[in-house]
Amino acid sequence: MAGMLYLCATPIGNLGDMTPRAVETLQGVDIIAAEDTRNSKKLLNYFGIRTPMTSYHEYNKIEKADYLIGQMQQGKDVALITDAGTPAISDPGEVLAAKCHEAGIRVTSLPGAAACITALTLSGLPARRFCFEAFLPADKKERAQILGELQQESRTIILYEAPHHLAGTLRELADALGDRRVAICRELTKKFETVVRTTLAEAVRTYEQEEPRGEYVLVIEGKSLKQKEDERHTAWQSVTIEEHMAYYTGEGMDEKSAMKQVAKDRGVPKREIYQYLLTK
Repeated sequence: MAGMLYLCATPIGNLGDMTPRAVETLQGVDIIAAEDTRNSKKLLNYFGIRTPMTSYHEYNKIEKADYLIGQMQQGKDVALITDAGTPAISDPGEVLAAKCHEAGIRVTSLPGAAACITALTLSGLPARRFCFEAFLPADKKERAQILGELQQESRTIILYEAPHHLAGTLRELADALGDRRVAICRELTKKFETVVRTTLAEAVRTYEQEEPRGEYVLVIEGKSLKQKEDERHTAWQSVTIEEHMAYYTGEGMDEKSAMKQVAKDRGVPKREIYQYLLTK
């Protein structure tokens, strides 16, 4: 009978956030696949876990996934842990989980700490709708594409960033998104945890003078629906009402429906469009 894969969340800073279920699982499986075995050894020693470890990281995620699946097909249970937080979130664990599903191997996830959710709940920004972008791509073309997409994002945005890239990333975000509110979260769950609620423009000025230290999570407010609507209204002002009507009738709309849509696009009552066209 095949074994199974356990995705085990580990603390992002405070060891007290390790769940009893995670400890019990890591003690009971046959193999622990860890992103950095040297780093994870400290965690396992702290909790008295003696289970054999093997490395699983970004640079061996394909071939090592195949090896681990082979072990599970032979009946062994495997637990996957990352350096900190929940495996498969901005992490090569997503590859192993996907391959296990394809191979018919059962996968379960043991919930626990995740820096993105911790930062979101601390931010004070809207949390009902959010998107997670992890680290922005290093490739300039891909990065520009993502920043372009985020310009219109109305959900709260969560990003990760390393200290040596923080100032530059904040400048790019301010240029692309404008001066939005942002919560800059650092050293989450640790002794010197800080959450700075500010704006992108102010954050740029701050980190031009201060040296960032520690790992950062940025929580940025999305574009308001009102702002998006105002921009849409403004964009249509560059064409005449006749051209605007012709656009929709050319798409197959009847005049009444086109008039209603033109009024909505321009942010005016339908009667105003009707009266204008009547005088023409």
